Parts: sequence; C-alpha cells; structure tokens
Amino acid sequence: MTQVKENLKHAAFFVVLLAAIMVAAGTATAHHGFADYDMTRHDTVAGKVRAFQWTNPHTWLWLDVPDGKGGVILYAFEGMSPNYLGRRGWTRESLKAGEPLSVTFFPFKDPAKKGGTLATAEKPSGEVLNNFVPSNAR
Repeated sequence: MTQVKENLKHAAFFVVLLAAIMVAAGTATAHHGFADYDMTRHDTVAGKVRAFQWTNPHTWLWLDVPDGKGGVILYAFEGMSPNYLGRRGWTRESLKAGEPLSVTFFPFKDPAKKGGTLATAEKPSGEVLNNFVPSNAR
C-alpha cells in the first residue's frame, strides 16, 4: 500500500508542476502579444511629452494632447524595451518633458483608452524615432 501512496504523491507533484508551467507559459505569451491593440489601423496625434519612462519590460510615453477646448487629454503609448530601443539609437534622454511631439501609433481596441502601442515619434526638427514600424504603418 505504501508504494501506491508514493506513486500517487509523484503523480500529484507532476500534475501540479505541469499546471504551473502551463500557466507561466500562457502569461509570458500574453504579455508579449498585441491583443490590446488594433494592429489593422494606425493614428497620429500631436502634443507635448508629459513623461517618458525608460523601464523594463517596456518603455512608456505619456503625451498631453490638446482636446480642442483648452484642455488636454493624456495619451499613453507602450514602447519596446530599453534594450531594443537602445540598439536603435534611443536613450533615456531621447524624449524630454514639455517637448512637442507627433506620435504615430496602433490604438487600443478599447476606445475608452487613449493611446496604444507606439510606432514612431517625430520631433519638430524632423528627427523620427522608430519604436517598430510594421508594413501597414508606412
């Protein structure tokens, strides 16, 4: 009878371990997807940088966009990792608070959320910083 109990313990441990691996793999896959964004269309807005967060696993750009009524709407743009952007010429100082900027992006699917995933950021000087530019954003 003790051999049966021992086999059941091993089987239970294996099932728990397998479930944990599947949950972790699903979380990692979901994290790196674009499910929140409408990748079939892109938009462009202009405003002033509120903040640029050079953080892992993704950078974030916060942009104050004029609402046409004297106020601003805060847009949030998810960018690639600092490592990825650094290899493309970006630095933590690439965007500064108060700087005017035109942003092309793939919007959130939820229209209540303002912003999306960043494609490009263009400075008044004409300098374009590429986050990533799929062929349908060109």
